[in-house]
Amino acid sequence: MDSFEEKACLCALSRIFGFEPKQGLALIERMGCASAVFALDKDGLDEVLGPYCRHRFKIRHSAVFEAARELETLEKTGIEFVGWGQEGYPLLLTECPDPPIGLYIKSASRAQDLWTRPKNIAVIGTRDLSPYGKEWCSKVVEGLAESQQKPLIVSGLALGTDICAHRSAIEHGLPTIAVMPTGPDAVYPYRHLAFADQLSRTPGCALITDYPPGTSPLPVNFLRRNRIIAGLSHATVLIESKIKGGGMMTARLAFSYDRDVFALPGRVDDIRSQGCNKMIAEKIAEPLVNVESFLKAIGLDHASANAEIIDIPTLLGSFYRDRVGKGTVREMAALLECVRKNRGVTVEELGIMTGIEYGKTSALTAMLELDGFISIDLLQRCCIISGKMR
Repeated sequence: MDSFEEKACLCALSRIFGFEPKQGLALIERMGCASAVFALDKDGLDEVLGPYCRHRFKIRHSAVFEAARELETLEKTGIEFVGWGQEGYPLLLTECPDPPIGLYIKSASRAQDLWTRPKNIAVIGTRDLSPYGKEWCSKVVEGLAESQQKPLIVSGLALGTDICAHRSAIEHGLPTIAVMPTGPDAVYPYRHLAFADQLSRTPGCALITDYPPGTSPLPVNFLRRNRIIAGLSHATVLIESKIKGGGMMTARLAFSYDRDVFALPGRVDDIRSQGCNKMIAEKIAEPLVNVESFLKAIGLDHASANAEIIDIPTLLGSFYRDRVGKGTVREMAALLECVRKNRGVTVEELGIMTGIEYGKTSALTAMLELDGFISIDLLQRCCIISGKMR
């Protein structure tokens, strides 16, 4: 449902459940849509949230009116709000356990046109970037720009690695997304204001955040912001990092989302490389030893671009050997192949497209989700989990 009323309701819920999106999304799933949440009376709210939920008194019609006014004001400044389940909401985020209820997007392009690249690659790291780190950050982005399939570069607009990745992307003709720890009406750090303005005016690029207007760059905001960087990306590259830092958290989150993680090795006595070396030692990240092998690993080299991802029937036949019959494996393979070719397809649509009756489709997709081959979001949309498809 993409009506303005539903968008305003999603925006209001995003404000109310900002730091607890799981609770807000569970409420939307239970009620069927955001508008239905605000149609509940006092008794209804008590029933679905419980009488002691601290958010229940915030769910009022006045919150929707305020959100509607906010959306109208933002539209005049070129900022768009895209809520969960609406056109333009990035499907990669729906694979994560803690996606935002909505995103504020400032871009010269429509929200739905930002997520059309074959790969989104996060390039992150320390603010205290060394000449070695800067050289490799530029090398990685340049290598991605020279690949056959041009990816989208994702980072956080911070000093050091982030701004180097963004500038290199623009320089080499790649689109780039900056995920901000502030509201859409502010830029942090302020010294990047001019570049942020340039980025928001460049087709295919955008400034995005899940924080509402007026939000300052508080320390806790950076931690919450990092999950979006990891969630938006098929692969994450950690250029340099101390043992403790935002880049380390983003890389760990990417790993927990079953995404590819790479780290640039460095000297063991260099404080800016200790985080990367630790990630590699813990087998959370693959070592980034040269651009060519990196491109091959993420499927952006010439050979990978023309190859099938995997023989799905063989993969499932091996995985489910002696657990299910050959006929069931063939049906599961048909479903998985359909998901691979139609990212975001619903369980109901899968049944129609494959000719498998709905009850069996639902059961088999649930099994594929349980075994880590696909994810199914609140709207029953299915997506391949890339780490399993190797």
